[in-house]
Amino acid sequence: MIRYTLICDNAHEFESWFANSSGFEEQAKRGFVTCPVCDSAKVERAVMSPAVARTDRGRRPAEPTPAPEAAAPSSAHAPSPAPVVQPAALMGEKEMAFRAMLTALHEHVAANAEPVGKNFAEEALKIHHGESESRAIYGEASAEDAQMLHEEGVEFLPLPRLPEGRN
Repeated sequence: MIRYTLICDNAHEFESWFANSSGFEEQAKRGFVTCPVCDSAKVERAVMSPAVARTDRGRRPAEPTPAPEAAAPSSAHAPSPAPVVQPAALMGEKEMAFRAMLTALHEHVAANAEPVGKNFAEEALKIHHGESESRAIYGEASAEDAQMLHEEGVEFLPLPRLPEGRN
């Protein structure tokens, strides 16, 4: 899964998860990616810094590097880098209502459908072809499985993931 920071044409910034970069491209092209604030479908990826794992954990600190020899004073000093500013926002009423609706949707599905886990695509296809009893199911499907189900004419609804932090 890839988490992208997205921005709409009204400069609202938000995050969303996709199976891969082509998953984002396909969904955005079809108008499935919309801004949760203004519902604009004109969305693109924002500039993001990569997530890099630390590799120095568990090692002893290195010996301090000796200071370089003092050089003759220079009149041209390198400018100090500008501080990095990250946009921040508190969730407003619309965002909290949207999160509540997502939570209610997940609770409804869990209460009214059978969990089939990673066998979702296989079971959905069996139900579609009448090989298994017709019932509501939920589970996991890869992007390839979802594409295959779509091409077979199986009607299904991808469930948006719930925010993990709930903060």
